[in-house]
Amino acid sequence: MKKTLIAIAILSIFAGCTYTTAAQIEKERGYISVSTSADAEIAPDIAEISFSVKTSDSKSMQKATLMNKDISEKIYTMLKEVINTSNGDYIKTSNYNATPVYNYNGNKRTLDKYEVSNRVTVHTKSLDKLGSMIDKATEAGATNIDSLKFSVSNYENKCNSLIETATQKASTRASIAARGSNSSLDGIKSMDVSCSESYNNSNMRVFAAKNMMDTLAEGAAQSAVPTTSISGGVIKVFANVHAVYYVK
Repeated sequence: MKKTLIAIAILSIFAGCTYTTAAQIEKERGYISVSTSADAEIAPDIAEISFSVKTSDSKSMQKATLMNKDISEKIYTMLKEVINTSNGDYIKTSNYNATPVYNYNGNKRTLDKYEVSNRVTVHTKSLDKLGSMIDKATEAGATNIDSLKFSVSNYENKCNSLIETATQKASTRASIAARGSNSSLDGIKSMDVSCSESYNNSNMRVFAAKNMMDTLAEGAAQSAVPTTSISGGVIKVFANVHAVYYVK
């Protein structure tokens, strides 16, 4: 029994030494850290544009609601004539809100009006018809453009392709650095990858469209107004790789 305990103790000591030595070797291994990126500019093929409809009445919430319903349905009908549902285009309504608006004078509160708001959003691949959509929504009674966002349907594929390119660049640079220091790569210690996108002047296009709607709403003759011109610009997709390679 005593010999057995001694044998176990000796094995435990060797096991501990082996673990400690492996940890020390891991800690002492040299490595090279590199950061690379790849990017591409892509023409968007999807747009999402949201029109707001605001109506009010000084005496009746019901009247303000009916006015909003009529305008929203008119916008929906007119936009439906422009979109291509067989290509994945669709229209939805959201953010419906109805509330009384009050004026305050000291502690006194008086009713100013009843206000109703609604949003009509178009998701479309028919980018060449965005100008016509704005014109039709304005004609139907839309009061503003809440947002205009462009995107690409093959974003994931493009992102994956750029990550592969950036990863290959990281490996090449690390190999060059290793050769320059009379070493060679010996596996990957860690790797962080990410993908992102940025839009080119999308805010400027929204601002211009809002101003155009305000101008049209002031009473300009619809027949004298040319079709609104909207450009999708480009979307820039970025891939970033930070890699750490062991060297030997």
